[in-house]
Amino acid sequence: MNTVIILMSIILLIAISMSMVGKGGGNFYVLAMILAGVSMHNAATTSQLIMMGTAVASMIIFHKNSKVDWKLALVIDPPTDIMAFVGGYFASNMEGSTLKLMFAILLVIISIFMFISVKEKKHVENHKFGYWNRTFGEHKYTVNLWLTLPITAAVGFFAGAIGISGGAFKIPLMVMLCGIPMEIAIGTSSAMVAVTALMGFLGHTVNGDFNPHLAIPLTIVAVIGGLIGSKYAVKTKPKNLKKIFAFTNLVAAIIMIINIIK
Repeated sequence: MNTVIILMSIILLIAISMSMVGKGGGNFYVLAMILAGVSMHNAATTSQLIMMGTAVASMIIFHKNSKVDWKLALVIDPPTDIMAFVGGYFASNMEGSTLKLMFAILLVIISIFMFISVKEKKHVENHKFGYWNRTFGEHKYTVNLWLTLPITAAVGFFAGAIGISGGAFKIPLMVMLCGIPMEIAIGTSSAMVAVTALMGFLGHTVNGDFNPHLAIPLTIVAVIGGLIGSKYAVKTKPKNLKKIFAFTNLVAAIIMIINIIK
């Protein structure tokens, strides 16, 4: 019980911080639970449920402020969701140490993405097959489906397997490759994270990796944190948090590798 209470406090802080920048925060949720002695499979499953709850909470706030492009999400997110279920389902056949190693490698990659300065590119329409010229409110952008769909599918598999959201990959993808404004990318990411997390959660749960006594209280406090953080995100642009998260991710990767060696 003491461990769960401590985890609830940590998860609340993580949820507030990550919802401010449109990321699921699965990397931090999983690490916190692993360090608390939770198995990798249970941690990944619980993380997916937490991210589903926080993403829905954030999505409600972003939708009210017209920051969610639903058509965009419906087009580019299905490959992620399908592969998230596949990743979650097959994760039970992998050793915990293998999942931890995958997790550590992805933490390093996520850190690199966070260090990259994501700049919105100038909109140029492309009428070739496989390019979608999209208008959302006052914004116009062109989505390269040839690159976007395979990348989101790959992100979905690994996200589902190890309990992360993929938001750290999707937001730069939407901004840099598709020219989507940052605030729209963050809001739309919250909607996509919710479905991806649901599919990953179902994939893990089918194999009996769900622990309700741990997952439910952590999800409740995370939803509260998601509501708090997303309300603040609508009013500000917390760019400095990205560097803090990037350094934290690197430290987390090192800790996870040490955990594997032990």
